[in-house]
Amino acid sequence: MQKVAIVGGGTAGWLSACVLAARHPTLAITLVESPNIPTIGVGEGTWPTMRDTLATIGISEAEFLRECDASFKQGSRFDGWVDGSATDSYLHPFTHPPQGDMRELLAAWQAEAEGTAFAAAMTAQHAICARNLAPRQRTMPDYSGALNYGYHLDAGKFAALLARHATERLGVARIYDDVTGVITGENGDIVALELRSHSRLVGDFFLDCSGQAAILISGELGVDWIDRSDVSFNDRALAVQVPVTLDSPVASQTIATAHEAGWLWDIALPTRRGIGCVYSSRFLADEDSERILLGYLRVNMPGVDVDQLSPRKLSFSTGHRARFWERNCLAVGLSAGFIEPLEASAIVLIELSLTALAENFPASRTTMSIHAARFNELFRYRWDRIVEFLKLHYVLSRRNEPYWQAQRAPETIPVRLSENLALWAEQPPTIWDLPRVNEIFSAASQQYVLYGMKFPAPSQGIMATPAAAARLVDVRERGRALAAALPANRDYFVAASAQAEPRATHGEFASR
Repeated sequence: MQKVAIVGGGTAGWLSACVLAARHPTLAITLVESPNIPTIGVGEGTWPTMRDTLATIGISEAEFLRECDASFKQGSRFDGWVDGSATDSYLHPFTHPPQGDMRELLAAWQAEAEGTAFAAAMTAQHAICARNLAPRQRTMPDYSGALNYGYHLDAGKFAALLARHATERLGVARIYDDVTGVITGENGDIVALELRSHSRLVGDFFLDCSGQAAILISGELGVDWIDRSDVSFNDRALAVQVPVTLDSPVASQTIATAHEAGWLWDIALPTRRGIGCVYSSRFLADEDSERILLGYLRVNMPGVDVDQLSPRKLSFSTGHRARFWERNCLAVGLSAGFIEPLEASAIVLIELSLTALAENFPASRTTMSIHAARFNELFRYRWDRIVEFLKLHYVLSRRNEPYWQAQRAPETIPVRLSENLALWAEQPPTIWDLPRVNEIFSAASQQYVLYGMKFPAPSQGIMATPAAAARLVDVRERGRALAAALPANRDYFVAASAQAEPRATHGEFASR
């Protein structure tokens, strides 16, 4: 296995090229990118995993922030998801609750933190997000922080940075051309790609990063699509990018605001905000989604002439492939599947796919079917867990619009999620409910959503211990200390942009 061919650019294609080239420098990697097909370019949120990915491929944090107009993401805030009231808001942060028995921590929260939001009681990150502060100081080493964090970014600029890095520093070959045909061998493997203006591209292994076209995994290899719209209803989005003044605050979290038939995202970058309306065409007409989006902009971005904006309409199918690795081809990104962008799972699935491939890259064709079977089993598990976790946000809602009532219909709730909710009525989520290594949504994530959305915390026979109460006091004190020590996001980015070259400095108290 010496020659790898990647079909498609964008985040999926170029991140694939960078990770494989960095982890397997002896591979000959060629990426074919059509000059006639634009990338979707709306994936603007990452998980904390992106820090390790960028460090692995050799891009400095300062360069990444500068070139991608990026900002820090410390979690997601959900407004209006429980009942739509003025005070209906909760945070799903990236930093876990204190160590210890969650039952005891819940008892201490209920006994001593009356009226305090669950996330505010469990992590200092809540206080930092509320103040629009950065999770790190500029003197800390790259990709280290006082709190766990990911990023918001300009997806188009990110793909461009990855392309430059892959071709100029990692030795990846780039071909601008259209794939016009696929040649397979007697055993059914892909042997080569026919290109419109170049000679045939031969490969041993192929990555399908061609987006929804899925020209290899579906068009050539015929792998079926599994529709998940029976659980996840949303299939449309209306997106717009709005410039901001360079003295405006930069939010520390994605803001997801519920509306009558879906939700709106609001992502703050240093120079603009990306705002979009996600909805189900079964419950909302396109013109009504534009009304909701423009109404949000008028309230949350006063001074912006919304009538001059031209939102971009996106349609998507909800589901994933029956198999992601077929013969000598792996689908990565939209060609593998898609579900609404709630909780920003798209880019992390690309990262996890590439990690699994890079750490188990087949040395020969002999073992490829074994690798493929293991990969497919793992990622079917991961897709099922994503579908369930996103559904959790809707199942717990008490909103009364037809869309939200339909989301709670028992026949739309996966069996495993129903069983977990029955268990969680008696005990909080633990690793026993999510036993895999690198679970895509941890027990802590389930807890933040459950108790943020007013799911009753189990209390039978559990007492608040002094040790648990002390840990919550420590959270409050750490929040005050970090609020005094960390810079505002805007101040961080202003200082970073004024610095021509990144400094190799080290902070005394940095943590990963």
